[in-house]
Amino acid sequence: MAAVCEEDPSLERHFKGHRDAVTSVDFSHAKKQLVSGSMDSSLMIWSMKPQMRAYRFVGHKDAVLCVHFSPSGHLVASGSRDKTVRLWIPSIKGESTVFKAHTGTVRSVHFSSDGQSLVTASDDKTVKVWTVHRQKFLFSLSQHINWVRCARFSPDGRLIVSSSDDKTVKLWDKTSRECIHSFCEHSGFVNHVDFHPSGHCIAAGSTDSTVKLWDVRMNRLLQHYQVHSSVVNSLSFHPSGNYLVTASSDSTLKILDLLEGRLLYTLHGHQGPATCVAFSRDGDFFASGGSDEQVMVWKTNFDTDYGDVVKPQKYSSSVDGTHGTGQSEMDCGIHHKKTKPQDSGRTHEQQDEESSLANTLEQILGQLDVLTQTVSILEQRLTLTEDKLKECLENQQKIIQNKTN
Repeated sequence: MAAVCEEDPSLERHFKGHRDAVTSVDFSHAKKQLVSGSMDSSLMIWSMKPQMRAYRFVGHKDAVLCVHFSPSGHLVASGSRDKTVRLWIPSIKGESTVFKAHTGTVRSVHFSSDGQSLVTASDDKTVKVWTVHRQKFLFSLSQHINWVRCARFSPDGRLIVSSSDDKTVKLWDKTSRECIHSFCEHSGFVNHVDFHPSGHCIAAGSTDSTVKLWDVRMNRLLQHYQVHSSVVNSLSFHPSGNYLVTASSDSTLKILDLLEGRLLYTLHGHQGPATCVAFSRDGDFFASGGSDEQVMVWKTNFDTDYGDVVKPQKYSSSVDGTHGTGQSEMDCGIHHKKTKPQDSGRTHEQQDEESSLANTLEQILGQLDVLTQTVSILEQRLTLTEDKLKECLENQQKIIQNKTN
């Protein structure tokens, strides 16, 4: 069944002001402002109100590769090739505090949903977590063996996902600081990764031109899209969780319908690579940036009924424009709308029973997941204890030998 479409996404306005490729875009919560970062070493804050002037923020000594608005909209974080992170007050003055975050280029900055923490990713192969207040360093995650391109907090702040030129996507537990799982299905560098609004799955875009979605509870591949003809640079979930927008070096933006596992729209706007894309927090708009130095704002227009959600349903997943590349199911909080007709072959009672059974099974699986992780942590602790015990015994042996000698 097709999505309920009023009209195609339309180009609302485009902003010119950067003097080099745009690397990153993000909307403020209230949708009043849009921030962009660029290879020209500056950030620009654009007003969504017509005729309001834009502000250029200068401070970084090299290319700005990532920008992100805090949930409140009172701060903007930026990361740069100059190895620093800056926190800006997005006002006319454009004041900022700066801190040396990494020993390599900072590729990614992201606020937690409570606005208290910041996660950064770098060419120094690490992911770091900081307090926003006083920019205090908390801890480092360092199992990647190549540049880390992107890192994101889960919506509940309990997990962190990161993607790297080592071709892996890694899932981390923020509390234990352990790597829970590595997803290794991409054959190229993984440029961008993000959490689905439900927090139950992640999407990643790669230099292998594919987009992949995984369930983070079962650690399995859910969907695989081969819709671009070049590198996928960036992606963003619609707040409803039903759509994904992607930006590629093939100069197009693509909108994927995750409910049906298919390509919905291809948008041509940028001359040359489309480098970044982001939905506004309410999903009414999305912004894109390109090597053509332009920032474009698009009106979403499609699917006016995405606010009304009912029970999640399952559907097939593979898209490559011509034929499927294997079937899988999507059940990670992506919902059908009320406009979808119910299956008339079954009674409401049967559907309710099935739904209740599905929920029970999901809870059991969730608990098993927790148990598996707990056992894994206990095994690691046991191994550490055994190693220490072995070390103590060896030291004891040496002491005894020294005494007898």
